[in-house]
Amino acid sequence: MNQPYSRIFLLSHMRAYSSLLGHIIGSHPHINGYYEMHQSYLSDADLAQQIADYSQHDSLKPDSHYQFDKLLHNDYRLNLSLPALQDAVIFIALRQPEPTIKSIIKLFRQKSTDDLYAQPTGATNYYLERLQTLSDFAQQHPQRYYYFDTEKVCTDTDGLLSQLQQWIGVAEPLSREYGSFAKTGVAGAGDTSPLIHTGKILPNFQEALDDVELDAALLQQAEQAYQSSRALLLQYAKQHG
Repeated sequence: MNQPYSRIFLLSHMRAYSSLLGHIIGSHPHINGYYEMHQSYLSDADLAQQIADYSQHDSLKPDSHYQFDKLLHNDYRLNLSLPALQDAVIFIALRQPEPTIKSIIKLFRQKSTDDLYAQPTGATNYYLERLQTLSDFAQQHPQRYYYFDTEKVCTDTDGLLSQLQQWIGVAEPLSREYGSFAKTGVAGAGDTSPLIHTGKILPNFQEALDDVELDAALLQQAEQAYQSSRALLLQYAKQHG
């Protein structure tokens, strides 16, 4: 079936500023989508389902050309052999391990201390497994994606947004201020903290993580995996920022 929208995908992991990036990208006048839709894209039917599900709660912009989604879990996959995904814009982005893993633990402890991701081992294993999957994707699809460090959302906001605009290929710039949508702050769709409702990137934001402890051996394992994966992602990227 005909797919009228080109796709933009952000492949990353939890607690990597992806909700913030999704809202910035999804606030562009030509782009629909801002939250994690929790689905794979293996067939034309999946692409049609993306539009149908999104349209249930958010209106498609009348002059939009792109549909965005972020994939943060290994359960969700992309089939880049689909003709409709031949021109898809794909970003892969990583955040450094220590703040990422501590942030995962802190988030899930607020839900339940028994949650797998509320434990250092569970959170670290998620991070390690996600890095491996992203590395495998990069090797399977060389020169098919753009890479950036997610820390640039805070440390080089304007530079990153300019780079993303260029990579997507839109004339209008991406703004550091963003809109609020039907699923903004809704559990299961992304960041549920009050910060996502501010509508802008807060300068020098640092999440308080001093109360979360991480075993030195786990952290070392995660750091080694991060350095290895990041080097590989840079090697196979079409471009990187």
